[in-house]
Amino acid sequence: MDYSIVIPLLNEEDAIPELYTRLKSELEQIASTGKSYEIIFVDDGSRDRTFKLLTELASMDTTVNVIQFRRTYGKTAGLAAGFEMATGKITITMDGDLQHDPADLPRFITRVEEGYDIVCGWREKRVDNLWVRRIPSKIANYFMRKLSRVEIDDFGGGYKAYRTSLLREVPLYGGMQRFIPALASLQGARVCQLAIRNIPRRYGKSRYGIGRVIPVFFDLLRIHFLLNYLQQPLRFFGSWGLALIGGGGLMSVGLIYEWLFRDRHVMLHHGPLMLAAALLIVAGIQCFMGGLIGEMLLWLNKRGQKSDYSIAHMISGHEREASISS
Repeated sequence: MDYSIVIPLLNEEDAIPELYTRLKSELEQIASTGKSYEIIFVDDGSRDRTFKLLTELASMDTTVNVIQFRRTYGKTAGLAAGFEMATGKITITMDGDLQHDPADLPRFITRVEEGYDIVCGWREKRVDNLWVRRIPSKIANYFMRKLSRVEIDDFGGGYKAYRTSLLREVPLYGGMQRFIPALASLQGARVCQLAIRNIPRRYGKSRYGIGRVIPVFFDLLRIHFLLNYLQQPLRFFGSWGLALIGGGGLMSVGLIYEWLFRDRHVMLHHGPLMLAAALLIVAGIQCFMGGLIGEMLLWLNKRGQKSDYSIAHMISGHEREASISS
């Protein structure tokens, strides 16, 4: 299989007929060049006729595959299920609300075939609400670029193309789909962006609003930790532990000086400061212990697993020898 198209859906019954028609038209043109494809629809526990319509499509089109969740798990779970089923060398994800134009598919495929591992759709001219969506998104994308050092302008867009082999190396959970380019960059993945049209939503309503601001803030903290300290938790917790113990130690030295050389009753004159010093030292020790526990858990988890590297290509001498002899 050459291409897998993964589309998560939630209550999109109105958009499905047009989405399928336009998508099929583009894919048939691609297939005319000798390429094969599959479409994977993931129904994220819809309460409307989404699954019924998808079932009808699958019954008359063998390229259509359908996954239905028992309840709504979220977009990340939908993509993860689609990635697990995908058999194509290139996997392309897009939203099911028709805000992504299927006519852009050949452009994504071309960029991957040029040698890129991930191609991210960039909604250069967004049609979303300025204050609720565009400004918060611009701020979040700015910090994502700084934290990940991946120079793309739209981490949150769902229109992306991947080398399927790379997706096997990136774990997905809890809203991690927007961070795939950043996490894949740790494996040396080549990432680029492609300007696409952002079409106004014609069916249904968006499920993203201003309430996403706080979760995105925590997501930024999470990705900072994952990118910098996932494989070395002691460095993160140890740094904080050292700072806390250092602060508590300096306070303690000052208090000891007051007691020994100035004959001051430390508890009477500096009771709160003494308590603060003790708390800082204890907190610092706890940070060190947390880092050590993290290191031990990491070591136990890595036992029996493959090492932390990603192979782009492998040429076996035995294979060359066999081809020469034949």
